[in-house]
Amino acid sequence: MPRPCPRLAARAILLHEGRLLLVNAYADNRLGLMCAPGGGVEAGASLPDNLRREVFEETGLDISVGAPCLVNEFHDPEGDFHQVDIYFRCHLLGPAEIAPDWQDREAIVTRHQWVTHAEMAQIPHKPDSLGPVAFAPADAAITYDPLEPILR
Repeated sequence: MPRPCPRLAARAILLHEGRLLLVNAYADNRLGLMCAPGGGVEAGASLPDNLRREVFEETGLDISVGAPCLVNEFHDPEGDFHQVDIYFRCHLLGPAEIAPDWQDREAIVTRHQWVTHAEMAQIPHKPDSLGPVAFAPADAAITYDPLEPILR
């Protein structure tokens, strides 16, 4: 039986005052795993449009979307899950504060955290290359991570 097509997602590398925005990766905050905000793309909208929508839904923040900087593939070696995440360098269009009562309409993102590069070493996060890419110079070459196993 053929495997389903990979899911496509767009994610934001959003830095403010030397800190990267992370959100919880699972709805129940399982594993305490954090990731960059963003999510699945909807057909008929560009990747930047999808990313602006996802970041607003998850955080209430307005962003502009710049150049892609990372392509990462997650997969479940023992299952059907395969997702391709495209990360874009983004900039805030307004305040960096996320309202304490902000609620993701899909109830997935319940935790937000602005972290320094050094603090990332203490926080479970995916992909493994997120910190080095996020804190690299803005004009660094795009990075590709093939088939990183997903944590469950």
